[in-house]
Amino acid sequence: MRELPHPPRILLLYGSNREVSYSRLAVLEAERILRHLGADTQIFHPKGLPLPEDGDASHPKVQELHQMLAWAEGMVWCSPERHGAMSSILKAQIDWIPLAAGAIRATQGKTLALMQVCGGSQSFNSVNQMRILGRWMRMLTIPNQSSVPKAFTEFDEHGRMKPSAYYDRIVDVMEELMKFTLLTRGQSAYLTDRYSERKESAAELSKRVNQANI
Repeated sequence: MRELPHPPRILLLYGSNREVSYSRLAVLEAERILRHLGADTQIFHPKGLPLPEDGDASHPKVQELHQMLAWAEGMVWCSPERHGAMSSILKAQIDWIPLAAGAIRATQGKTLALMQVCGGSQSFNSVNQMRILGRWMRMLTIPNQSSVPKAFTEFDEHGRMKPSAYYDRIVDVMEELMKFTLLTRGQSAYLTDRYSERKESAAELSKRVNQANI
């Protein structure tokens, strides 16, 4: 395992621009835990990010997201569940992540932890959907995950999460993310190396997976 001198770098995304956003509050709680564990963190705030069809990669918010992504070695995604699925705001952030250098995804080899907040009873629809995306983006998605039911009851008037089994699960998830990141960072080129892609030319590969015109 190659030792790196800097702390693990974790980028956190959340899926709501509401004034009171429980996915943002959950991400802030996760960030506090990660920093306590020794991580270096950044949170991307999606307000002002255009839809992929309404802007281009030169937009300042898109550039900000790309810079944070290049910096990060691991990620946390947290979405509210809306109509049984992840929110459009989180999906827009994921859709702006480029297929850099043809098929070599910008997320390739990075670790990923998944969380969701629910307005009602506990559900895992959003984390299950995000797990499919993480796998497709060749991320090392950790086994543990968090789902917070009735999120409006789990935070106090200062926006801090109350002590509970749901808070304990977020601690578990962040600990596991740190362990996976420490074990795998700096090795993404080796971990994601594929025979079929070594055999295929870069030009052919880029042509086969290019989604720019979809």
